[in-house]
Amino acid sequence: METLRRPAGLPPHLDVDETVVMGVLNVTPDSFSDGGAHDGTEDAIAHGRLLASQGAAVIDVGGESTRPGADRVDEDEELRRVVPVVRALAADGHVVSVDTMRASVAAASIEAGALIINDVSAGQADPDMGAQVARSRTALGTPAVFVAMHWRGHSDVMTNLVDYADVARDSAAELASRLHALREAGVEDRFLVVDPGLGFSKTGEQNWEVLADWDAIAGHGLPMLIGASRKRFLGALEVDRDAATAAVSAYSAEHGAWAVRVHEVPGSLAAVRVGDRLRRARAARSPR
Repeated sequence: METLRRPAGLPPHLDVDETVVMGVLNVTPDSFSDGGAHDGTEDAIAHGRLLASQGAAVIDVGGESTRPGADRVDEDEELRRVVPVVRALAADGHVVSVDTMRASVAAASIEAGALIINDVSAGQADPDMGAQVARSRTALGTPAVFVAMHWRGHSDVMTNLVDYADVARDSAAELASRLHALREAGVEDRFLVVDPGLGFSKTGEQNWEVLADWDAIAGHGLPMLIGASRKRFLGALEVDRDAATAAVSAYSAEHGAWAVRVHEVPGSLAAVRVGDRLRRARAARSPR
């Protein structure tokens, strides 16, 4: 359970020794957990600031729901929802990520101050995404970080795309193919983060299988984001979903994840601190 091997020359928001918490800020009326709670610009900005005050090191702003069955929003509406929120939070000095599958939204968000593009399709939904992020320049003078998630299809079809021989190994191999395509488009390893895509084209049991085979999802040798927050497979446990999310956050930190993406920050902040300490204690006891 050592910290993941990381490429040299990482940007400062990736070059960290402890797992960080990414706070979810959905500026949408239809997200599965908090749709409509922050879909006004001022409400969204206020909630982003609250997430940061609670300990979120990254604020992930999304203007399009990716829950199962969700309809896509048009480009102009996504831009209207996202860009003003990004601009305000970035002006405050927060590290802002934008959850989008559109290269145009990525470009506008980076111009507004975003440092990270979190694309659940890993560039499959928009063939211009990889090249757009590779040639971008953030306020740090470097390209944006690109979070590439395992994905098989849009929300209207993804629940039908769950056939695997070995879900952890197959999804890792499919993601490796996407990483190759992103590198071909010019994205450097030091700006890549991987996400195994919990809840996307996976049954409830398959999500547990992915988490259990950590070697498979860590095999890319890149920083890793885990997004389990409030998802249906946790609800099936018949316990509070935020408490279950925090448990996954502790597990992820113990295994060396770069970040956990969550709706409720304080519980997962405590959880990752515990997981980090366990990981370091175990590493200290391991034979050199």
